[in-house]
Amino acid sequence: MISLESFGKETIHGYVHDAATGEALLAANVIIEELGTGTSTNEFGYYALSLEPGSYTLIFSYVGYTTVFRSIDLREGMVLNMELSESLTELEEVTISSKQSNSNITQLETGSSSLSIQSIRKIPAFMGEVDVIKAIQLLPGVQVTSEGSSGFSVRGGGRDQNMIQLDEAAIYNASHLMGFFSVFNNDAIKDVKLYKGDIPARSGGRLASLLDVRMKEGNSKQFHASGGIGTIASRLTLEGPIVPDKVSFILSGRRTYADIFLLFSKDETVRNTRLYFYDLNGKVDYRINDKNRIYLSGYNGKDTYANKEYAGMGFGNRTLTLGWNHVFNNSLFSNFTLVNSHYFYDLGTPEDAEENFNWKSNLDDYGFKADFTWYPSPEHTFRFGGSTTYHIINPGEITAVSTGGINQSLELSHDYALESGLYFSGESKFGKKFALRYGLRYSMFNNIGPATIPVFDEDYKLIDTTYYEKGDFFNFYSGLEPRLAANYMLNDRQSVKASYSRTRQYLQLASNSAAGTPLEIWFPASPNIEPQISDQVSVGYFRNFLENKLQSSLELYYKK
Repeated sequence: MISLESFGKETIHGYVHDAATGEALLAANVIIEELGTGTSTNEFGYYALSLEPGSYTLIFSYVGYTTVFRSIDLREGMVLNMELSESLTELEEVTISSKQSNSNITQLETGSSSLSIQSIRKIPAFMGEVDVIKAIQLLPGVQVTSEGSSGFSVRGGGRDQNMIQLDEAAIYNASHLMGFFSVFNNDAIKDVKLYKGDIPARSGGRLASLLDVRMKEGNSKQFHASGGIGTIASRLTLEGPIVPDKVSFILSGRRTYADIFLLFSKDETVRNTRLYFYDLNGKVDYRINDKNRIYLSGYNGKDTYANKEYAGMGFGNRTLTLGWNHVFNNSLFSNFTLVNSHYFYDLGTPEDAEENFNWKSNLDDYGFKADFTWYPSPEHTFRFGGSTTYHIINPGEITAVSTGGINQSLELSHDYALESGLYFSGESKFGKKFALRYGLRYSMFNNIGPATIPVFDEDYKLIDTTYYEKGDFFNFYSGLEPRLAANYMLNDRQSVKASYSRTRQYLQLASNSAAGTPLEIWFPASPNIEPQISDQVSVGYFRNFLENKLQSSLELYYKK
């Protein structure tokens, strides 16, 4: 029986950070040596263990870092923040060793892949730029939608069935330079994780995958500047403490400079051409105390292709995330997040031309998320919460000037929708060999007026039109999305895993190209368009060799 009470237990909790930079370490293992069980840090580096009072030895480990053994005498609730180093260091009352992790064997997830920036940087660079999306496209179960593009298909899914998030804010077009590069600047990224089917219950909205990208918080120990000059782009990153070990920042920029060299062309048409993209990432992290932390992160990027004499096109993304971590008590962690995502594109001819036109389109999301994690014991962890996102889709605003100076304009109907979800999930360990994760998500979707909805008969002939006023809620969709995963360890080198998940998608992408172009339109489910639903079952065998230095896996899946 699973006990939901931690009565009589004391909780030790804290954060695990990089000793050199102060960056939080995600998915670091914290094991109780005497019990042979433990937990791992969450996406903010936090952990909590509720134990019977007594003496214990905690083992802190993270891939690529030295493992630290720390003895404690737990008589009452206590805070233990730990810093791990990439190099051997002598610490008082601390024993350090080096050992490869077998987390791929012990973790419950199937079909997931974590990539550190150090691993991504080892991949061959294209024109001097190492790219996150190009690294993702090399993973099993991931296919490139077309040669050279940043679009990818996961286990047969469409390009629009991948949820791409940067610090929890959605990225609707992750490409630069028509897909040759992605919007992710490696110098500003800390962690990349792809869920290929076993998507956590806290996330929804897409059928195929979740690509969760996390930005660095910035070096909280000392100021640091880095940069690089590539074949087509240069970059510069500044990071450091505003208040040492308390407030840190990072600011990272990248820009191509092909248009600078075009100015030296003998051809006037070439000299009048602009061709570039830029990225700007920024984040401020404030550790108020052991129970409170706030952070503000943002991204702004744009591509521009234009010629003063003929035509031009531009598109880009902007995101903003404001988060607050709060520990209600030693075993209950929470994160509250406000997010905004903005995607736009425009296409047109020069305004001073006798005949000209301009087409603009944009998509805006305004969202709120509340996530809670309860740690009643090392064997059981429970997560619950909810989210809501307000979508505003402007498919197109067209203005044109024809011969004779006649102005014409057309504005397509905007789409407004509210997408929400509630979830609960738990992870339970039964002995040292068997672990189970179970979860349920309830997703909801509402169209919102003003709207004009056509009504069709059974032969799809238009028979009527329904009008909705501003603020009217109509056409409610909802559904349950169960998630289940199990892991049975045959020994510490091999395990068998299985998972099942159901997902729903309420936004779709209208595209006339497999490769994808910036000039694509997202549209919501409506009375005439039902949401997509997917069920996926996965089974896998995982085996490590050479003391976990060589990892292998074989996974089978059925998707409908």
